[in-house]
Amino acid sequence: MRLFENADYNLVGARTKGYIFSGVLLVLSFISFALHGLEMGIDFQGGMEFVVQSETDLQPTEVRSILGQALGEEPEVKTFEDDLLIRTLPEGEITVVENQILEAIAAAYPGANPDIIKTDIVGPRFASDLKRGAVYAVLGSLLVIFIYILIRFEWRFSLGAVGAVFHDVLIVLGLFSMLHGFLPFSLQIDQAIIAAFLTIVGYSLNDTVVIFDRIREYTNIFKTEPYEDVVNKSVNTTLSRTVVTSLTTLLVVTILFIFGGDVLRGFSFALIVGILIGTYSSVFVATPIVVELQARAAS
Repeated sequence: MRLFENADYNLVGARTKGYIFSGVLLVLSFISFALHGLEMGIDFQGGMEFVVQSETDLQPTEVRSILGQALGEEPEVKTFEDDLLIRTLPEGEITVVENQILEAIAAAYPGANPDIIKTDIVGPRFASDLKRGAVYAVLGSLLVIFIYILIRFEWRFSLGAVGAVFHDVLIVLGLFSMLHGFLPFSLQIDQAIIAAFLTIVGYSLNDTVVIFDRIREYTNIFKTEPYEDVVNKSVNTTLSRTVVTSLTTLLVVTILFIFGGDVLRGFSFALIVGILIGTYSSVFVATPIVVELQARAAS
C-alpha cells in the first residue's frame, strides 16, 4: 500500500499554521485544567474494594450498570478469579455501600445469593504514592528519550522529540479534562490511562525518529541545498510510511474502542487521540523545532 508516494508538500513552510493550531489546543487544555481539572480514578484518590461471591455467574458490564444506578456512579467492576472485584470512590460508610451492592445484585440476579467475602480500603497515602509514581514514570520516559536522541542524533533533535511528546501528553490530558461528562463513557485517570500515555509516548517517538533518521541521511546527501528544503524533502519521503502506519494502528485501536467494552473504552480513546496527535506532532512540532534551532545556530 503506497500513499503519498511522490509527495511534494511544503509541510515545513506551513509550520506557522501548526504553531497556531498547537497553541490553541494547549491554551484550551490549560484553561480546562484550571476550570475543571482531571477526574482522578480510584487508583489516585483512594476508595473501597469489595470481592463479591455468588452462586451464579455475574457479568461485570451488567453489574457495573446495575451498581451505577444504585450507587449514583458506576464503579470499577472486574473479574477476580471466580468472583467479582468491585471498586468504588470513598463516599459514604463502608457498611452502607456493602448493603447497597448486595441489595442491587440480589434484586437483579434472583438466586445469586451474593456475599462480600473481602473488603479493603485504598487509603489516600497509597493513592498519593501511585500518583507520584505515575508522574515519575512519564517524566522519566521523557528524560530517557532526550538522552537516547542526544546520543543517536544531537541536542536539537532531542529537544524536538521531547517537545513533541510533551505536547502530545498535554493535549490528550486536556481533551480528557474538556470532554469529561460529555462522552458516554468514563474518562477517569487511572493506571490503564497512564499505560496509554506511555504507549502514546513510544508511538510518537517512533514516528519522530523515522523522520529524524531521514533528515540526517538527506543532510549528508544534499549538502548544498538549504537546510529547510532538505528537511521538507525528508518529511515528504517518509509521509507515506507515517500515514500508512498511523492508519493501520488506528484501525486496530478503533476496533478495540468499539468492541472492547466499557472497561477499555477510556484506554482506547486515549490511544486514538494519541495516535492522531502523535502523527501530527512528528511533522508539525518535532521537525519544526529542529529547523528553528538550526536556523538560530546558523544566524
